[in-house]
Amino acid sequence: MSVVAVIPAYQAARHIGSVLQRLLGQRELALSAIVVVDDGSRDATAAVARRAARRSTRIELLVHDRNRGVGAAIVTGYARALALGAHATAVMAGDGQMDPADLPGLLAPVVDGQADYAKGNRFAWPGGWRAMPPVRLLGGGALSLLTRLASGYWHVGDSQCGYTAASRRALHAIGHDLFPRYGYPNDLLARLGAARARVVDVPVRPVYGPNWRSGLRPARVALPIAWLLLRGFVRRVRARWRGAPVAQEGRALDDAAGAGAQS
Repeated sequence: MSVVAVIPAYQAARHIGSVLQRLLGQRELALSAIVVVDDGSRDATAAVARRAARRSTRIELLVHDRNRGVGAAIVTGYARALALGAHATAVMAGDGQMDPADLPGLLAPVVDGQADYAKGNRFAWPGGWRAMPPVRLLGGGALSLLTRLASGYWHVGDSQCGYTAASRRALHAIGHDLFPRYGYPNDLLARLGAARARVVDVPVRPVYGPNWRSGLRPARVALPIAWLLLRGFVRRVRARWRGAPVAQEGRALDDAAGAGAQS
């Protein structure tokens, strides 16, 4: 089975090298490829990833010509994973805030065919809530509650966690017009809910360094996310009423493989 890891990265020159090194060092993983998507970084993110790619044929670098948002970077990576024939695709951030040791457990439900999508849950990690900054704890909890209503996944406890694994079937349900910025996890879950995809929660360790700072401005994201959640709820209700299967949800990613990115 082909398994691909997608790593969206923006201004991650300080971390991307160690992230790739640790990922390659995971002996439990049999990754077919690691796709780094540099989302228009102004630092040396692409240069560091390119050096790593010269040392390992499994690493591939795609570069957006401008910053398009983490959701857009993930879609570019998903499209490339499909083009590579991936049966399962994981997403892991390039900023060092996700532990590669958690990846085998995250992939397992998808690889074993027990789920279409596995979502990391930092709140479910023993003592995880103590490691999370209060702003992330409160904001993530509130958004998770609203996303449960929009998506119908009442068991999903951490909507904003970007550490995930998806089947090929789920990628087609997500499509290539996913919301490009911070609200992408909420849009994604709503799309999967409309497609009646099987989603499971997997505990993952929250990683926040002592110098962590949030660049998020709540006032700027509140209205877009509220609109995404409302739209997602309506989409899910309509899809359930029509009985639309997963294969018909979203816009196919195959045609978008590599669109808007350079290697």
